[in-house]
Amino acid sequence: MLLFFQENCSPPTITLSPDESKHLIKVLRKQTGDEVIVTNGEGKLFHCLIQSPLPKGTSLKVIKEEEIPKLPFEIHLAICPTKSPDRMEWLVEKITEIGFDYIYLMKSENSERSFLKADRLEKKIIAACKQSLQFYKPEIKSDWTFEQIVTSPDFDGFQKFIAYVNENHQNHLLDLALKNRNYLILIGPEGDFSPNEIDSAISKGFAPVSLGKNRLRTETAGLTAVQMLQVANR
Repeated sequence: MLLFFQENCSPPTITLSPDESKHLIKVLRKQTGDEVIVTNGEGKLFHCLIQSPLPKGTSLKVIKEEEIPKLPFEIHLAICPTKSPDRMEWLVEKITEIGFDYIYLMKSENSERSFLKADRLEKKIIAACKQSLQFYKPEIKSDWTFEQIVTSPDFDGFQKFIAYVNENHQNHLLDLALKNRNYLILIGPEGDFSPNEIDSAISKGFAPVSLGKNRLRTETAGLTAVQMLQVANR
């Protein structure tokens, strides 16, 4: 299945963006009457026929519409951006393929980077959704501080975790993650969270967890956490 992406679309016709149209017409050589499958990133799947194959705005006629059920759990990853933006782009691409819902770009006391271009991450997410046939597009939340994350009422009722380097961790993430829950997990920078941040999170209901015996890079820790939460819901 070749999947195309178009936000804010609805029957009876869909007009693809110039980028999607160019790929459809110039690269794939699709023509009038050919079938195209489109998602809006919000769980809708549209089976369409090409009406006007224009590289700057192909028009499609919707012939069938499906509603893809959402999974009974959500994964929210709050992570401190790495110094290298390439490593964060790699992360969002891979966790999109695995499956997650929200990523919060968080600033902590030891953050290496305070600014990251969310539009580049957005493009990586859309491409990964299409490649891995994901019908719900994960969302990027920028400019959050550690304190905003740990005190936000948005996460009331979530299972909340903080992962950091500690040889004396009593619990592995897989030991504590319950099935079919909403999760928020905090991943710190290469310098890790400060002791004050760790104490603050724990005092606000975050469970300290290990991701394994090895010391992981920030982006590897983020990927590992998302994978483990998916495994917990297998």
